Amino acid sequence: MAIFMSTSIIGQTAPDFELHSDDGSLFDSRTLHGEWRVIFFYSRNNSPTCKRGCLTFKEQYELFKSSGCSIVGVGPGSYEKLKDFKTSLGDLPFPLLADVERNVGKSYNIPLHLGKFPTKSSFVIGPDNKVHYVYDWLFRPRRHVAKILADISKVTGGD
Repeated sequence: MAIFMSTSIIGQTAPDFELHSDDGSLFDSRTLHGEWRVIFFYSRNNSPTCKRGCLTFKEQYELFKSSGCSIVGVGPGSYEKLKDFKTSLGDLPFPLLADVERNVGKSYNIPLHLGKFPTKSSFVIGPDNKVHYVYDWLFRPRRHVAKILADISKVTGGD
């Protein structure tokens, strides 16, 4: 049985957080206030769907950037494990953050799939620090990223 994201967070202020990045530094989400950003959560390092999701964000990164939109990935495990995962993908042009205790995922109302894995989800947050769009991407990461790009284009006036 699939679990879909609750859209109840749309229109609310995005939860702020601090997490360790794949490079070991502390990432503070408040540094992105005032700009468009996508925060995507994936459920497992090295799973085929999560790899494809990260690689699809990587492939489309320049389009996001040209629309004035930052990308941040949030995953399970220590920042060392995320660093290894990121390296295995040929490096990514955006940070991966370690949500070891799932506190950030919980603050974004991300349910567990099969009672174990956080649902793969993305959030588009505006310069006003409000959540504008919420997406679930269980098995279709390419379509997922294309939908986000289309919505970002609508709100930023990008091509």
